[in-house]
Amino acid sequence: MSVSSPPPLDFLGLRDLLSPEERMVADAVRRLVDERVIPVIGQHFERGTSLLEVVPEMAGMGLFGMHLQGYGCAGMSSTAYGLVCQELERGDSGVRSFCSVQGSLVMFPIRAFGSEEQKLRWLPKMAAGEVIGCFGLTEPDFGSNPAGMLTTARKDGGSYVINGRKRWITNGTIADVALVWAKLDGKIRGFLVEKGAPGFTSYEIEHKMSLRASITAELIFEDCRVPEDSMLPDVEGLRGPLGSLNEARFGILWGALGAAAACYEAALDYATNRVQFSRPIAGYQLTQEKLVQMLTEISKGQLLAYRLAQLKEAGRCTPAQISMGKMNNVRQALEVARTARSILGANGITLDYPVIRHLLNLETVYTYEGTNEIHLLTLGREITGISAFE
Repeated sequence: MSVSSPPPLDFLGLRDLLSPEERMVADAVRRLVDERVIPVIGQHFERGTSLLEVVPEMAGMGLFGMHLQGYGCAGMSSTAYGLVCQELERGDSGVRSFCSVQGSLVMFPIRAFGSEEQKLRWLPKMAAGEVIGCFGLTEPDFGSNPAGMLTTARKDGGSYVINGRKRWITNGTIADVALVWAKLDGKIRGFLVEKGAPGFTSYEIEHKMSLRASITAELIFEDCRVPEDSMLPDVEGLRGPLGSLNEARFGILWGALGAAAACYEAALDYATNRVQFSRPIAGYQLTQEKLVQMLTEISKGQLLAYRLAQLKEAGRCTPAQISMGKMNNVRQALEVARTARSILGANGITLDYPVIRHLLNLETVYTYEGTNEIHLLTLGREITGISAFE
């Protein structure tokens, strides 16, 4: 009895473990990426513009807040959400980042920590793509140590007054609402700040060489006055922002595999067609070793991501486990991209191929939402019981 060869990007048959709904969602998003993202994303990256025209289609497919229950959200599995992130980032990190910020960094904390009025007001419109959100945590001087944030809020009658700056904020200039974390009487609280609020301004950060097809901004609050009911009532301290980041990191650890897969596919196709010294370069031992190592790391990352999805759906996934997934999968995806670039040679630095774009994007993914070093130390603390942060 003969056994057919496995698909090149599902070498271990992970698809067999997926539900029919999960396969259907992944296939639909793959088609969207193939038809609407990949043909134009290189141009957007080169111009430094965001691919906003796919937002209505993503909303129509139920991708925003898709892993949340109720309030217009699709209520799909964590595995389905991970698969969607993988497919979106196969197109570009900026496309996946848009979805992650909307669903995991803004909709999730509203769903988890907001009042019923806040949930009813914001979540259905965000799920429909009618309202865009952004997440304001990182500051110019405080990234890995959010507890040191300088942004403050003070109570003034029936309002709160916010002062401070947030930096490296995805979608910051186009967001209709910003979830801003600030210290109120020394305790970190979340505030929903609407676009146009007095004292709230934003500007786009320019001259980026990574995530160029994504909007990145600085938010400035100068005596910004927001109504009393703008504060998330059910959380204080770092549990709010870090819990939200944990949701987003889950999507990232899947998404990085999509970028790695795109680079691997490009390298494999190039190597089997590029002829040097009378044969395709895929026929040489050194190139075959590179391709084998790339596929092996992608396959290992897929198994890690799938197991974390199982744990998440069972309510047993810890932040340290998410840190392991984010740290490993992004690091390996970056190595896959670098190896693919070496296979493509000089062609690998042009936007005629997706490799250099993914490589540059992954340099940012390696750093944001927890640097590689922070995740290493998180795991170190978990296994030793000793914190090395301070």
